[in-house]
Amino acid sequence: MQLPFPVVDAPDPQVEEQGRLLFAGETTFVKGVVAMDGLPEPDRMEVCFAGRSNVGKSTLINALTGMKALARASNTPGRTQEINYFTAGEELYLVDLPGYGYANAPLPVVEKWQRLLKQYLQGRQTLRRAFVLIDARHGVKKVDDEIMSLLDSAAVTFQVVLTKSDKVKEVDREKILDQVRGALAKHPAAYPELIVSSSEKGWGIPTLRAVIATLE
Repeated sequence: MQLPFPVVDAPDPQVEEQGRLLFAGETTFVKGVVAMDGLPEPDRMEVCFAGRSNVGKSTLINALTGMKALARASNTPGRTQEINYFTAGEELYLVDLPGYGYANAPLPVVEKWQRLLKQYLQGRQTLRRAFVLIDARHGVKKVDDEIMSLLDSAAVTFQVVLTKSDKVKEVDREKILDQVRGALAKHPAAYPELIVSSSEKGWGIPTLRAVIATLE
């Protein structure tokens, strides 16, 4: 019997190439947005990346695009304080959302980020999928559950990407996958396949590119 929320199979060569080509062109930073009225025109599909502070969102975007300094990566949780927009070719926006949960910032600033995050998720018509990044060393935390519930209520399909999977022994990885599957079972907006990744090792990056390239 197939497990609920299986890990995505590696794409076939044709689809993998489609994903590679999507990210082979120029990827550029468009703008950082601090309020809804600053969002770019909704003239193309977009996907967003959400996750706890320091889960590796910026590093994953850099790995996807093959540009090491495109999205600023930092070891300081909460460094990304705005919604950052990047273009991938002429048909796609990549959106790096503010980290949620712990952030090394004053409470009013954190609350402002969270408010902006909720407004964006509930109000962006061109958003095709949210990728919720979960640290493979820790699994789904309460704050992740809260974001997933928000995505449920906003009717935004989200797919979990396990990050930093190379930091976890294989036997422990299975335990984390079971924990993640149990958490996702409560969320109707959860896409029924998981992506296991490591930006450092390149694991799962071709798969994630292919998944994005085949969204409609």
